Amino acid sequence: MGKEFHLSEEMQEILESSYDGIWITDGEGRVLYTNSANERISGFSREEVVGKYTEELLEKKMFSNSVVLEVISKRKSVTIMGYNYLSKKHVLITGNPIFDKHNNLVRIVNNIRDITDLNNIKEELENKDKIIDQQKNELAHLRSQQIHKNHHIVLNSLQMKQTVEQAVRVGMFDSTVLILGESGAGKEVITRTIVEASERKNEPFIKVNCGAIPENLLESELFGYDKGAFTGANQKGKMGMFELAQGGTIFLDEVAEIPLNLQVKLLRVILERELMRVGGTKPINLDVRIIAATNKNIEEMINNGIFREDLYYRLNVVTIEVPPLRERVDDIPVLVNYFLHYFNSKHKQNKVISTKAMELFMSYSWPGNVRELENAIENMVVLVQEEVVTPTHLRMKFRQETDAILPKVKVNGLLTLKDAVYQVEEDLIKKALRKYGSTRKAAAALGVDQSTIVRKAQKLNISISDND
Repeated sequence: MGKEFHLSEEMQEILESSYDGIWITDGEGRVLYTNSANERISGFSREEVVGKYTEELLEKKMFSNSVVLEVISKRKSVTIMGYNYLSKKHVLITGNPIFDKHNNLVRIVNNIRDITDLNNIKEELENKDKIIDQQKNELAHLRSQQIHKNHHIVLNSLQMKQTVEQAVRVGMFDSTVLILGESGAGKEVITRTIVEASERKNEPFIKVNCGAIPENLLESELFGYDKGAFTGANQKGKMGMFELAQGGTIFLDEVAEIPLNLQVKLLRVILERELMRVGGTKPINLDVRIIAATNKNIEEMINNGIFREDLYYRLNVVTIEVPPLRERVDDIPVLVNYFLHYFNSKHKQNKVISTKAMELFMSYSWPGNVRELENAIENMVVLVQEEVVTPTHLRMKFRQETDAILPKVKVNGLLTLKDAVYQVEEDLIKKALRKYGSTRKAAAALGVDQSTIVRKAQKLNISISDND
């Protein structure tokens, strides 16, 4: 130890008792003292470092970086992460400067803490978190499959499988959900999937069709009313839909149909989690999860001033979009077979659908989505007298939409039969791909295999951008 530096016996005992390493240098970075804990952590003895300058030790690669040099440069306390090459330990080092009465830096006291175990534990926890997340995803997938089985969710397409799995995951949280999708696409099915996956599944589930209730009754239906609130009101008052859903879930279907004056009250209910009945004076606390759905473009409605932007953002905490049936053609055969079995059983029939009729169903655009498909199958089961349903039995609209891309052949002038076939094939394939956007749908409309469309399109130099 240098002559200018002395520690009392008591102070040495105190420093030696520290579990953390202690490293003391002068104001120029020359090592004056290290305790035995530092030897354990660093892997080198005090004789190897005492009397040497920090730069010298750094050049010998005894450690990765130096807090001492940082303190000398910044003249204030510094904490850094470091690595000792000899002991292969990660360390947390804090350097504290000591100044004399003339503000000269005379000592730097460093505290070195071994955080190797902490880093290992952190890494293990991160790995465990990854495993837990993976298990959660697997459980969500299994849960969605169980919900499919128990609640007869009929699907086959990847799009709907992903949508249902998303609904199951959302069900595990209590966030407000907005479900978007065309009329008849299955928004209520997704809502019930969310509820079934939630902790509220055994509590009330109240569905409100906001577009089916007259505007002058909607407020009292949603929020209830106190006795004497208006002429003809029940003298005992009445609970509204929100109160009936207490502890459970309320489903606001066609939420975009709520008039502007009621949107303000709905916003207040969402924000404050309490409501005031019509004619009431006492607020009622609510514990209700809100799921809303619409087939309207709410952002366009906001621009037109008929839907509140602040309400939209409160409803749109989590969004699930249900794809239309025309974008999930793989669901059509399983839905057809499901509804066919159901209505055969209901009406005591034994109808089957031909391959060509199924192809027409798969090529039709289904503007009414699953609801339209369900009605079409029941209509077919009830009205078709033959046991096998063929294209001639189907409503004209199914045939007309497909016929629209199959024009009668008109040839101007005389062509060889080969050239005529070539021309017609090219025209039909182009129109089918342009209309349906995929080789699968185009093939169904033209009554051929998908591979045939792909092969002929390549032969005819027709570009294809397939979404299959």
